[in-house]
Amino acid sequence: MASPKRFIAGAVCPRCAEMDKITMFTTEAGDQIRECVACGYTDALSDQPQPEAPEIETRVNKKANTDDHTVKQVVFFKAGSED
Repeated sequence: MASPKRFIAGAVCPRCAEMDKITMFTTEAGDQIRECVACGYTDALSDQPQPEAPEIETRVNKKANTDDHTVKQVVFFKAGSED
């Protein structure tokens, strides 16, 4: 069900940075469209799930952890006496 175009109060256009120039409406397909009346910028939001992006490879998730994580005893030595 389509809806009439309505202005979104306080919205700023991502392209031209004009405030209060964005309208929003719903199409027959159920997509929400926002449109700037100043510069013509349009953007669509859909209820359809977006495919997940693969995880970005970083130094944290690509390095194999080879530590054995065992507790090791620490031995402190006394310095020789200065006579």
